Amino acid sequence: MTATARPASTTPASALRALLASGRVTHAPGVYDPLTAALAVRAGHRAAHLSGAAVSAITLGRAEPGFVHGAQIADRASTLAPALDGVPLIADADTGHGNPLHAVWSAMAYVRAGIAGLHLEDQAGPKRHGHLAGPELIGATEAAAKITALADQVPEIVVIARTDAYAVRGLDETIVRCRAYAEAGAEAVLPAGVDTLAELTAVHRALPGVPLVVNRSEAGGSRPALTDDELSEVGVRLVLHPVAALLAAMRAASLAYRAIADSGTAEPVDRMPWAAFTTLAGQEEAFGPDARYVPGTLQT
Repeated sequence: MTATARPASTTPASALRALLASGRVTHAPGVYDPLTAALAVRAGHRAAHLSGAAVSAITLGRAEPGFVHGAQIADRASTLAPALDGVPLIADADTGHGNPLHAVWSAMAYVRAGIAGLHLEDQAGPKRHGHLAGPELIGATEAAAKITALADQVPEIVVIARTDAYAVRGLDETIVRCRAYAEAGAEAVLPAGVDTLAELTAVHRALPGVPLVVNRSEAGGSRPALTDDELSEVGVRLVLHPVAALLAAMRAASLAYRAIADSGTAEPVDRMPWAAFTTLAGQEEAFGPDARYVPGTLQT
């Protein structure tokens, strides 16, 4: 079984397809504004990710992705594409926000915003982190219909099919759904919750030729420490880190605020130099001559 082939081009989507076909693991860190996008590019990343939870948190102060719609994610993504400079952006499409027609609408908005790929899940409603009963799933046929609609009507975007079956129905159902979604037109599959080498191997053997994506969100707790070589051997081509940078930024901000509250200065806190910040923001001339001497390979 192989994922659906797409014509080659020079778009961000074609760059993402090349990564999926490369035979190696690519890590996609979460970005959420133009500055974090620029930092990811300067760090050498070849893909980036926009999380629904991150968009919800920074726009509404709520960490649950169900509070935002695809239109809001597309709007946020449109501010990131220029800073990514061609690096493909993968965005959370949640459940597609309704039926196949709604999923197509969301995907078209994503394409206009410069998004290269999306991941679409088979939960019956918005993701709920930390709930005890596990996710409620829609039927595999219904989920596959959304994927087919996207593959047929929005070929400009890479479709990654996520299934949350593992938490409630186990590995066998996860494999059944991943196979159905690949046959429906998904170019990669994300078996949420499948983390051990043995189980990833089982998925890979059942779906030869289909790229696997794994999610390393801190929302899912600790996971086995698998190397890139191990992941590559079992067909993993993308590893998402949706909120790592956001959590790091929030931690750094909390330390700065606490230092100011305690001592009246943020001097003890490690911060990016002002010249580096203005260089990153493209404002060297506006903010002074020192910024132009910050190396292009900015180290923070």
